[in-house]
Amino acid sequence: MSTTNNSLLAGSRIYVAGHRGLAGSAIVRRLQREGCESIVTMTRDELDLSDSVAVNEFFGDVRPEYVFLAAAKVGGILANNTYPADFIQENLAIQNNTMDAARHTGVKRLLFLGSSCIYPRDCPQPIREEYMLTGPLEATNRPYAVAKIAGIETCWALNRQYGTQYISAMPTNLYGPNDNYDLSTSHVLPALLRKMHEAKMSGASEVAVWGTGTVRREFLHSDDMADACVYLMNLPDAAYEPIVRSDTHAPLLNVGCGTDITVRELAELIRDVVGFEGRLVFDHSKPDGTPRKLLDVSRMDQLGWRAGISLRDGLEAVYAEYLRTASLSVARS
Repeated sequence: MSTTNNSLLAGSRIYVAGHRGLAGSAIVRRLQREGCESIVTMTRDELDLSDSVAVNEFFGDVRPEYVFLAAAKVGGILANNTYPADFIQENLAIQNNTMDAARHTGVKRLLFLGSSCIYPRDCPQPIREEYMLTGPLEATNRPYAVAKIAGIETCWALNRQYGTQYISAMPTNLYGPNDNYDLSTSHVLPALLRKMHEAKMSGASEVAVWGTGTVRREFLHSDDMADACVYLMNLPDAAYEPIVRSDTHAPLLNVGCGTDITVRELAELIRDVVGFEGRLVFDHSKPDGTPRKLLDVSRMDQLGWRAGISLRDGLEAVYAEYLRTASLSVARS
């Protein structure tokens, strides 16, 4: 993980949208380690980002200097298939309202957090930033992906037309503290961790895994993701300006670890970390999703940033947190 010598953020007023989620909470933790004392956060009850009037009033009152836009409606394959209209409409509204208000109030820099699902389903591997919009998307999460692509294009368009300094970070599959473990809406890693834990506690002999187990995925701890985002926002002008001023390349950077594993290998690793001794049953009737999503992270590498948390170490930390959370829930009940 990076260390920052000359922080632009430490003495600034910073708004983190989506601070309760997996990504946003990690960014808040990282900013706190950076020494930032003026971090502004709002719950959804306090500020509905899909309400343009409320968003404009908030930005007019608070006047943040830097914005991390991590707020989004997110979910796994089942959630995306079940609520496609919600995924595209809510995300477009959140993005458009936040970026427009940021422009009108003179925000210095904004980082829009996207998703690797923006890339074509069958594009070459590893995936380079310029592969966006070069082929059909994965059907199971296309509405969400289209919204995220629109966010990237909005950053780029605002930069070119109004001189804003908005960038887009595209993380690979994230996991970490404050993840979503709801089996109807969660992604593959937290879903498998919960299934393995519950199977272990109940003495079950097997755990079902969606799909064939052959598709490959890259996983990044949310603390690494947050470190990369803060690193980008702290870049000196000489490194930052070429990203936001290009007429030929979107202000887009992949954030990942550069390695991937099969879903079967992931399930086996989680089984080992959790201590579940039963067998894994792969349900071929369930969708696999995109065959492979490995990000090319050479641009971040050239800027001087690399991920620092191994998948095993990250999983062990996440499972320990999951157990603590479960214990607290039992104690409160």
